[in-house]
Amino acid sequence: MSESANVQRPAGMCLGQGHLVVYGNPAFVAMFGRGCVGMPARETMLGLPAEAFDLLDAVLAESRPLARWIALGLEEWRMTAMPRLDFETGQAYGVSFHLRRRSDLPVVRPEDALRTIGQERLSPPSR
Repeated sequence: MSESANVQRPAGMCLGQGHLVVYGNPAFVAMFGRGCVGMPARETMLGLPAEAFDLLDAVLAESRPLARWIALGLEEWRMTAMPRLDFETGQAYGVSFHLRRRSDLPVVRPEDALRTIGQERLSPPSR
């Protein structure tokens, strides 16, 4: 992913049912303001439609990743969310998410990279 794509894609992390924002990348802060961090998402992420918060609620309740298109201003954005799972219990305690404009094409890996995904990486023996 290019650096410009990172700057354009807001991402954050929330904790609990109230979706307390605990992290926002620079694009998130530019879009929603520095004051969002430490506050409930519904109170500070103004401009997001109710469907965005429904998505966060569903990811937290179902403990599985979900995504959907949402309207933000005059543009469509893809909101993708992933549960943050407790290591011991496997229960979701929060949600990580990011937004991508429809016009911002996803990153496509070269075919060479796709063939090596999942292959074990071993260092050569040292002599």
